[in-house]
Amino acid sequence: MRSRQTQHGSLLILSLALILLALLLPTACHHERPKEHVRSAYYWSTTWDNDSTMRQWLSQNGVSRIYLRYFDVVVDNRGEVMPNATLRFAEPVPQDFDIIPTVFIVNECLTHPTDSLDQLLLRRIMQITETHDVPNVHEIQIDCDWTRRTETTYFALLRRLRDAAHQQGIKLSATIRLHQLATKAPPVDRGVLMMYNTGDVRDLSHNPILDLNVAQPYMRHLSDYSLPLATAYPIFAWQLLVRAGRFASIMHSDDDLSILPGDTIIHREAAIDSVILARDAITRMRPEANNEIILFDISKTNI
Repeated sequence: MRSRQTQHGSLLILSLALILLALLLPTACHHERPKEHVRSAYYWSTTWDNDSTMRQWLSQNGVSRIYLRYFDVVVDNRGEVMPNATLRFAEPVPQDFDIIPTVFIVNECLTHPTDSLDQLLLRRIMQITETHDVPNVHEIQIDCDWTRRTETTYFALLRRLRDAAHQQGIKLSATIRLHQLATKAPPVDRGVLMMYNTGDVRDLSHNPILDLNVAQPYMRHLSDYSLPLATAYPIFAWQLLVRAGRFASIMHSDDDLSILPGDTIIHREAAIDSVILARDAITRMRPEANNEIILFDISKTNI
C-alpha cells in the first residue's frame, strides 16, 4: 500500500516540478522584464548525490544557483546547542553553480547562550566549503522560525554573523516566513520569502503546504517589507498518516511507522494552479521578489 502511494506521489511531484519551471519562471519575466532572472533550488537532503538524473534535470531547466543545506543546529539531550544532520558529500559539487550554504537553526537554540554561535557557524561553514571544494560561495543563509520571544537574540546573532561574513567578502541572507512579514526585518543583506507551509498540518480540512486564503492576510505587508526578496515555491508533497480521524504524523521514506487497521494515508501537495496564483499575487504586490524563483526542494524523491 505504501509503495504504490509513494510511487504515485513521486510521479506527481515530477510533473509539478517540470511544469512549474516551464510555466512559473518564464511568465514572471513578462511583468517587469527584470535585468536578471535566476532559476534556483534548495537541496535539503542529508547526502549530496548529484547523479545523472539530477545533473540532467538541473541542466535542462537552467538552474544556476543551489541553496545547499550544510547542517542543522539543535539542542541535544544534554541541553547543549550542537550541529546535527551534517551534509555528507557522496561526490563533488559541480563547479558551474553558485552555491549558497544554508543552515537551519531550531528556534529553541535561541533560548540558550549564543554569544559565540556566530563564530562557530561561520567557522564550520567555511571548513565544510574548503574541505569539499564547494565553488562560488559568495553568500550564506540562515533558516530559522524565530518568534517575538527569541527575536532579540536571533537578530543579535545575525548582526555578528553578517559583520564577520562581510569581512570575508560574503553576504548573509535569511529565510522569511509569511507570518514574519508583519514583524521587523532581520539584519541581513536580503531575504527569501517561503511561500509554503502556510497552514497547520493537523488541520485536515485544507492543504497546509500552500493555501492562498491563509497566506493573503500576511501578504499585505509584502510591498512595504524593507529587505530585498527572492521567493521560494513548493514542489514537495506530504503523506499524512491519519489515525482515528486525526492527524498522527508526516510519513517519510525512511519511516518505520506501523500502519494499523483503519489508518488512512492522505496525500498533500501544492497544486500547480495554487502556485501560479501565489506567484501572480506576489508579482502584483512586489514584482522584483520573483526575479529569483527558488524551488523547494530538489531531491531524488522529488525529481
